[in-house]
Amino acid sequence: MARIKGGLNAKKKHNRVLKLAKGYRGARSKQYRIAKQSVMRALTSSYAGRKERKRQFRQLWIARINAAARLNGLSYSKFMYGLKLAGVDMNRKMLAEMAVNDAAGFASLAELAKSKLA
Repeated sequence: MARIKGGLNAKKKHNRVLKLAKGYRGARSKQYRIAKQSVMRALTSSYAGRKERKRQFRQLWIARINAAARLNGLSYSKFMYGLKLAGVDMNRKMLAEMAVNDAAGFASLAELAKSKLA
């Protein structure tokens, strides 16, 4: 039986990694061993980054809702609790969007929340 050399497969594997490392600085994009380490780390970081992005957006929405609620005489927690008592089931993303683009609509929600708290 003839022997099969592994050169082609190794070359394919190396090129796959080097393609992912394209744009990296210096040896990180040229040398396979160093590129492999950089790519592994980058893929790990990108996974973590996707999770962190969700946290950061939620944090931003809460900050915007809090600012708009305070303009209407409520704290964030009281505003959210008032909405819960009123049965308004709206997510933070939409509330933050309203706070920025529809101040009158947000003010009406704040009044509703105030009335349910009192």
